[in-house]
Amino acid sequence: MKVTVDGVVTEYAEDAVFEEVASRHQEEYGNQIALVIANGKMRELHKRIKEDCTVSFLTLKDPIGHRAYVRTVKMMFLKAITDIVGRDDLERVKVEFAVSNGYYCTVTGNVQVTDQLAQDIERRMRELSEQRLPIMKKYYPMRRCMKLIREYGMKDKEKLFRYRRSSGVNLYCLDGFYDYYYGYMLPHTGYAKYFQVITYGDGFMLVMPDRKEPLKLQPFRAQEKLYRTLKEATEWSSHVGIENVGELNDAICGNHMQEMILWQEAEQERRIGEIAKEAVSRSHVKFVMIAGPSSSGKTSFANRLSIQLRALGKVPHLISLDDYFVNREDTPKDEKGDYNFECLGAIDVELFNSDMRKMLDGEEVELPHFNFMSGHREYNGHMMKLEEEDILVIEGIHGLNPKMSYSLPEDSKFKIYISALTSLNIDDHNRIPTTDGRLLRRIVRDARTRNASAKRTIQMWPSVRRGEEENIFPFQEEADMMFNSALVYELAVLKQYAEPLLFSIREGEPEYYEAKRLLRFLNYFLGVDSASIPNNSVCREFVGGSCFKV
Repeated sequence: MKVTVDGVVTEYAEDAVFEEVASRHQEEYGNQIALVIANGKMRELHKRIKEDCTVSFLTLKDPIGHRAYVRTVKMMFLKAITDIVGRDDLERVKVEFAVSNGYYCTVTGNVQVTDQLAQDIERRMRELSEQRLPIMKKYYPMRRCMKLIREYGMKDKEKLFRYRRSSGVNLYCLDGFYDYYYGYMLPHTGYAKYFQVITYGDGFMLVMPDRKEPLKLQPFRAQEKLYRTLKEATEWSSHVGIENVGELNDAICGNHMQEMILWQEAEQERRIGEIAKEAVSRSHVKFVMIAGPSSSGKTSFANRLSIQLRALGKVPHLISLDDYFVNREDTPKDEKGDYNFECLGAIDVELFNSDMRKMLDGEEVELPHFNFMSGHREYNGHMMKLEEEDILVIEGIHGLNPKMSYSLPEDSKFKIYISALTSLNIDDHNRIPTTDGRLLRRIVRDARTRNASAKRTIQMWPSVRRGEEENIFPFQEEADMMFNSALVYELAVLKQYAEPLLFSIREGEPEYYEAKRLLRFLNYFLGVDSASIPNNSVCREFVGGSCFKV
């Protein structure tokens, strides 16, 4: 077989696998090669070369390569705990959610979570890594697949596959341990060398390297407020009986979605009410600062919070930090020469502090409005003076950054972090990254409100994520309270809006692989009509029909 890499053609034997090609070119890369693209198709390294092809590589530093590493380590963790505890004593092992550089896992059955067990699991995982055991993928007809997963007691996967349209499933096997994974895997356990298992909360934290430094394991960075918020969300999902996609699809087929939507919306309204009460209970608070990453539903949340504050006797006034953008020509630029609207320098921090201080001191101030068409700040006679019951609800990505409001007394500020922290899993071992939910939200909203293609949104997403990592995530634990805007039903709603947009991205375009991944992901869900969603729902900010100006 002839394989072309960077214009150089090399002959390989007919039984050669892509890992052989990767090993020949590994020294040319700063990070471990994880996957290949052969003739435009992404392939795992254990696959055989079946035809002449042109090949390029993805490493652990690429998003898809990093996800393959994470899946591989998870399977090693599951194999290790099964080896140590025994299948008969393990009722359930669930990968719940991600916190910082760790993945929180819970275990039920005839087993106790202890430091000793964590050490034993990690030791067994290191044995598996040193043995370089192959991770093989094999296609099973659906009947045979269901038999295997029943033998392992994986009821979550049984429910998931009930709604699968294909006649079979690809399962992975590691030394006799079978499991299903949504996405690619590394060829053998020797690729996974960097991990740690520690006890945390009621379970284990499976610590792994960050994608930026995939060959370096950093100590686990605890984020207790984020952990508690995610834990509450998973407990609520468990309470209503929808922890995974299979259970969501069951609810859809059972005509329970109307009540499920109402339960979820009521739960969010209850939480918003609690946040409003806490803000009002602090007598000196005049500024409610709201921040969160892209597509968190900040605008809808700010409006709903304002209604709750009004019900408690306050007079809220919404202010967007976007209105304090510097004029377009004064906006800092990034390394590519593009305007960097995400950085703090894009905001007139001094003017914001001056206006807020004046109002705090009892002065009347004319507030600015930023004209995004002209790229300039304008004044249209919007005068404001803070009265005794007035409270400013300020929304923007820099809301939690202390530099944004450096001149305001700390006791005058109440800080809220909002994000769409998805608690729904595909199944017990395949979690749904919160970034996927936010990306789908943004694809749908951008198409509706900005006439932007899915290709453009996906293209811009890495830049958006970098801005979040620099300007939002470092300050999230500084918040007084957190709000989770994810809705257990929303992906079933977003599905029918997002799929046509993603199908518009053609093979050969750089964004094709991400679009294909998202389409495969959405294929797990049955669709839900948006007609029954309340008009004040966060979901309406993305699919349209909101009663708020969003």
